[in-house]
Amino acid sequence: MLPMTQEEGDLDSLVRKRIRALRVAQGWSLEELAGRARLSQSTLSRIENGQRRLALDSLVTLARALDTTLDQLVETAADDVVISPMIDAARGQMRWPIKGEPGMTVIRQRMTEPPPDNPSRMRAHPGREWLVVLSGTAILLLGHRRFRIEANQAAEFPTMLPHAMGAEGGPCEILGIFDRDARRGHQRDGGGSDGGGEDAGQGPGRTE
Repeated sequence: MLPMTQEEGDLDSLVRKRIRALRVAQGWSLEELAGRARLSQSTLSRIENGQRRLALDSLVTLARALDTTLDQLVETAADDVVISPMIDAARGQMRWPIKGEPGMTVIRQRMTEPPPDNPSRMRAHPGREWLVVLSGTAILLLGHRRFRIEANQAAEFPTMLPHAMGAEGGPCEILGIFDRDARRGHQRDGGGSDGGGEDAGQGPGRTE
């Protein structure tokens, strides 16, 4: 057997630590995971401790037992961990693409205006949106309903429901996650705001 390079050795160690970490996160003992993977407990212990060679068939079996994939089990850390935002000063937005989920975008926006009074300004388009209010209070118009979303409350809804959002009682800052369809809906609309901010989601605090 040829000796491992340092890079191969680092990956080998990472995979072993990952197997153990995933097992512990599930609350499983060595015996429980070994049973699920149809391995002996001693074999699994030697795999985790680096005393047994990592065989492809064992990794495939362990990945399945841990409810993950082989690719995720052997994935190495990305070089570009830190991502700088794209800033849209005109709309008061920061945007970050989620590289692991192409099409997903994170948006941070400060809203100052209340939601629109005119129902014709509410949008509807394919997709889903999720947000959390970082500060202040947001008002969401969703169909015929009106929701108040306080700081640290999160919200999620399908964007096929007519919706618009704004601030109540002063500035409001939100952090939202948009899937590909929701983001395209905003791009087709020119990326503008619905009465003070980027579209947002259904909040837990309803007001009338």
